[in-house]
Amino acid sequence: MPLFHSNSQRTPSPPPAQATSPSRGRGGLFGRRADSPEPYDTNGNASVRSGSTRSGGGFFSRRRSSSSDSGMPDLKHDPSIVAARQKVTDAEAAETAADRALNEARAAVRGAKEQVRMLEQEALEEARRARAKQNEAKSIRKSTGRLGRHG
Repeated sequence: MPLFHSNSQRTPSPPPAQATSPSRGRGGLFGRRADSPEPYDTNGNASVRSGSTRSGGGFFSRRRSSSSDSGMPDLKHDPSIVAARQKVTDAEAAETAADRALNEARAAVRGAKEQVRMLEQEALEEARRARAKQNEAKSIRKSTGRLGRHG
């Protein structure tokens, strides 16, 4: 009885067809062909192949073709690629200059703040001296109050 189908008649599905083509140009995922002999003999020792060179296909041993092999033009010298690389280089230089300018601006701000702080300190010190001078002048004025009684 099927779990999800209401059809109670079951038709046997044909077994999956197995393709055997020994003349395939590419290997499987890991580069081994099914018809190649095992790399180890029956005793577990590595077998040595003589007179054959393996040019394995597969995912991990794909041949990387360069543009000259495939007939494609050399893209490193393409004007749009060169222009794009130049723009990236210019942008990196501008970013470096902007970082330098930002650091200089921050240093200038720190210097300006420090100068303002020192100016405030000087102003406070001058204010203290002015108050002391004012108090001394008051004291001197009080002492002049007795002067002029003869005249």
